[in-house]
Amino acid sequence: MGRDENLVTLVRDRLRLHRGTPSRRLAGALADLAQTGALAPGARLPSERDLAQAVGLSRGTVAAAFNVLCEEGMCERRHGSGTYVLGTPSFGGLLQGGAVVADLSTSVVPDPSHLTVPPIEPAALLRAPSGHGYDAMGDPRLRALLRAGAAVAGPEGGGEVLVTSGAQQGIDLAVRVLLRPGDRVLVGDPTYGGALSVLRRAGAVAVPLDLTSPAAVEDALARHRPAAVYVVPVENPTGAVPVLRHVAELAAAADVPLVEDRTLAALVHDGAPPPGPLAPLHPYGTVTVGSLSKVLWGGLRVGWLAAPEPLLARLVDAKLDADLATSAVAQRLAAGLLEHNPPGPWLAELARRRDHFAAALSARLPDWSWERPAGGLSVWARLPGTDTDRFATVVRQEGVAVAPGSLFSPDGRHRDRLRLSFALPPALLDQAVAGLARAWAARDTARDTARDTARDAGG
Repeated sequence: MGRDENLVTLVRDRLRLHRGTPSRRLAGALADLAQTGALAPGARLPSERDLAQAVGLSRGTVAAAFNVLCEEGMCERRHGSGTYVLGTPSFGGLLQGGAVVADLSTSVVPDPSHLTVPPIEPAALLRAPSGHGYDAMGDPRLRALLRAGAAVAGPEGGGEVLVTSGAQQGIDLAVRVLLRPGDRVLVGDPTYGGALSVLRRAGAVAVPLDLTSPAAVEDALARHRPAAVYVVPVENPTGAVPVLRHVAELAAAADVPLVEDRTLAALVHDGAPPPGPLAPLHPYGTVTVGSLSKVLWGGLRVGWLAAPEPLLARLVDAKLDADLATSAVAQRLAAGLLEHNPPGPWLAELARRRDHFAAALSARLPDWSWERPAGGLSVWARLPGTDTDRFATVVRQEGVAVAPGSLFSPDGRHRDRLRLSFALPPALLDQAVAGLARAWAARDTARDTARDTARDAGG
């Protein structure tokens, strides 16, 4: 198949990760490759006959898989030319392009208006222990605040702290140190799409499972022999706060490293306490990561990770290779903001916004369903009978950005789900719900028109 030989190898590898009929498994494998960029938008798929011969399936199976991809809006058939990949959603793409009135796609503090800004002289922001600002571990004052963890559900004894340029960099550093291409990583499903993007870029294979089930975790550790387990104690996108102590205990017993993403751990609503860190249960093999983007402001790109020695030394080396050091100015500002902004007021405001958003959704979109989130900044909504990859494009025309559910699964599941952030001010949330309702009504109108047209043609 010439230039398609590499593609065939990737398809064969991905087929093993999917369940269902042969056509569904093949469609899932090809969808994975499109979402990871191995199949770029505009790329022509191999012919049905060639691909069938190469992967050992029938031509009918390949044709059925192509039909699935076309029905789901990931590919299109061009008469006399073949089947081509269309643009697919990506996690990074949520932050790019388009005129948006209300952005529900990004799960961060949307603006700094809630913050009490301490009086800071510009000259004070330019001070750093080293003088030159290339402090590998980070600013000592900020690190002490992060170790204490009062405002950010920090490490609390889970190891020394390294300041990073956001939690995303912390996850990336952990992946660089712990994984090699082809390694398997156990993850929840759904889970944070940014972490899945990092794993894909590193050539790792994310294995989805129900992390709340001790039996499922024990079985997956034995069967997949993973190189790491990635856990999120306050789940993104669902807002659930699961009990995960058994994950740390089983990973420790199997000598498998644990990456605990505590980015949302401080954001637990209705008076419940934040989930405790898992590092004490797996003290020699846990990398804990966090961020200030959920408690201070998304534009303050400051995060942290904690780990025991000698793992921390390897992470510091990876950080030096990545960017030498996090901005000293941003760290000084973050320390001042942490000292003057306890989490209570922001948590109370978030709960109000959550309830406001939930009421608006119930009133305007009664067909949608969701669980009331116990934590985090988003609602995980189910849209019956809807491909949310397509619906996200329609909604953007109404000025509303949303995150389709397929971004939060290693194999593109949850295509009837949306992650909707409720962190915006109530007035913007109202505008967002109005746009969602208009898009939903237009969808229903288009469906009714198509049904009537088909009935008239048949009559």
